[in-house]
Amino acid sequence: MNGQQRRGNRAAKLMTVILAGAFSIASGHAGAAGERSGQEVVEAVCAACHATGANGAPKIGDTKAWAPRESQGLTSLTRHALDGIRQMPPHGGNPGVTDLEIERAITYMVNMSGGHWAEPIDKTAARSERSGEQIVRLQCSKCHEAGLNGAPRIGDRAAWIPRLKSGVDVLVRSAINGHGGMPARGGMADLTDLEIREAIVYMFSKGSAPPKTIAARAAPGEDSVVVGGVTVYLGVIPAEMIRSRPGESTEAHMHGGVPPGPGVYHIMVALFDRATGQRITDAVVSAQVRSARGESLDTPLDSMTVANAVTYGNYFRMPDPGSYGITVFIGRPGSPGVMEAQFRHMRP
Repeated sequence: MNGQQRRGNRAAKLMTVILAGAFSIASGHAGAAGERSGQEVVEAVCAACHATGANGAPKIGDTKAWAPRESQGLTSLTRHALDGIRQMPPHGGNPGVTDLEIERAITYMVNMSGGHWAEPIDKTAARSERSGEQIVRLQCSKCHEAGLNGAPRIGDRAAWIPRLKSGVDVLVRSAINGHGGMPARGGMADLTDLEIREAIVYMFSKGSAPPKTIAARAAPGEDSVVVGGVTVYLGVIPAEMIRSRPGESTEAHMHGGVPPGPGVYHIMVALFDRATGQRITDAVVSAQVRSARGESLDTPLDSMTVANAVTYGNYFRMPDPGSYGITVFIGRPGSPGVMEAQFRHMRP
């Protein structure tokens, strides 16, 4: 048995153990589909009464007026708006406003009045195929290219790492709700949660701002390497192993489900502190898979908790047999730069 085969067997055994456990992954992939944001609906419709408190409407920004309404919850408030209540007609007097837009408008007014609700998304919308790079070029670059209003610049990993210290999911939720000078969903109501995630990862790993980088390359046939005091373990298995799991199993639904089609693989990374041997659980991890033809794909690795042990993983396409370069990017709170662990994987 050669080194590559031994590596493949070790990775398969490791991932088989991981997949036998219960995964806990916080990643929402549903998103809105062309509907207006809450702010847009409020400015176009609701502000006619709620901006001034006309006709007994709770005024936007009046925390005392909105607090008892907030306690009723979104479902109750949405029903009132759909059916009409007191002097407010059904759908706020505008039948062209969709149910989802009403939910978003209510959420916006609650948040402008002391609440902290997440803007609703359309769970029936088809997943968009826009890449993180496309989203960044279309919208995010307006502020993040030059660092306007305190926005971390694209590619400035030293600026992004403190913001990612609680994980990618926390930053995605912040972008969904809006933060500081950034409106909800970056001002694009049709952005899906996945698109926001991919845009964040793109801005973390791309761009012209030169981050301080520590890199190490694993020896041929090896599935581990030490970089910046961190031991990085890599596992790669075919998605067919996960597709074979029962449909009701947790594994079948991780990362939003196994992508369709052939040539799909699951990449898993485990991180350990070299000095203490302790598992690292607070990292921000992404990976790039590059084919021999130079084609590459960058994707965030979701944090996965198995029996209180944290690993990081996601799906990648490796459509053709041959050698692939896999680079794992690791950021940690308090670290001055980004670590890169470089591997070679032979896809049979």
